[in-house]
Amino acid sequence: MVRGSIDKTLIAPCGMNCGVCSSYLAWSHNVPKQRGKVSHCAGCRPRDKKCAFLKRQCPPLLNQRIEFCFECGDFPCHRLQRLDQRYRKNYKMSMVENLQEIRRRGIEAFLERQQAKYRCARCGGVVCVHNGRCYDCEPTGS
Repeated sequence: MVRGSIDKTLIAPCGMNCGVCSSYLAWSHNVPKQRGKVSHCAGCRPRDKKCAFLKRQCPPLLNQRIEFCFECGDFPCHRLQRLDQRYRKNYKMSMVENLQEIRRRGIEAFLERQQAKYRCARCGGVVCVHNGRCYDCEPTGS
């Protein structure tokens, strides 16, 4: 993958951009695991987890009836709303807004905006939504 690019397989059904997640960035940059500090994840779709946050309690995701939560008649469900509220508060990111943009503008336009939004000004790498670090500039990021 080209530095600073985000692959569409890294957009989870819930609207999370796994490409800007600290666990994905640690995994993709070979940051050593540290119990309670650094976890590793290859992304929801690449791991065939559909959506790590919602799948276990979501029949449409479990049964592969939808690709993204916005395709569900219950969008946004209470679980997604709770998750979205936590991410808005803690990380200034909205999964519901991400999904609305994907539905409205398409995945390619969404990816372009995400790449611009999370591009590191110093090196062109990806800035993490969880801790604001670029794992290219700060490879020991946790």
